[in-house]
Amino acid sequence: MPAKKKPVAKKAAAHVEKAKPESGELSLIRKLADILNETGLTEIELDHKGARVRVSKSIQASTMVSHHAPAAVHQVPAPVAMPAASPHVAVATPDVSGTPLKSPMVGTAYLASTPGAPAMAPVGSMVKEGQTVLIIEAMKTMNQIVAPKSGKVVRVNVENAQPVEFGEVLMVIE
Repeated sequence: MPAKKKPVAKKAAAHVEKAKPESGELSLIRKLADILNETGLTEIELDHKGARVRVSKSIQASTMVSHHAPAAVHQVPAPVAMPAASPHVAVATPDVSGTPLKSPMVGTAYLASTPGAPAMAPVGSMVKEGQTVLIIEAMKTMNQIVAPKSGKVVRVNVENAQPVEFGEVLMVIE
């Protein structure tokens, strides 16, 4: 005897909705969402014939981290031969005494007030307390560095346009 076929459960079929034809707007939104997924974009906006549609998706922070490129490896450039010291830069000698003028900030030290001008306080020059002896550029601001006391410049430890660190001895005044 042939086996009886069981009837299909009508309850399960009742929960399944029939596919409705999509309207033009819904179709457009689905297409834009597909473009977001395919390209990896997070937002797309379309303005067409006066209708404006924007589709965006949010990304969790953990997902964003996984999409970042690996950290760049910083390479230190090979040492370059330095040009001969200019006449206003003295050779550092440990037996020089005097008052050190230390850099109050990180920046670029300039010994002259303008490019091509002579140094404001070359070795051997006499300076007065409060006189500008060099300039340090920090964050596009020119900061005048003044002599802490009157005296003779006995040593200049930096060259023109040289980067300097906070607390670095720039010159010595005796």
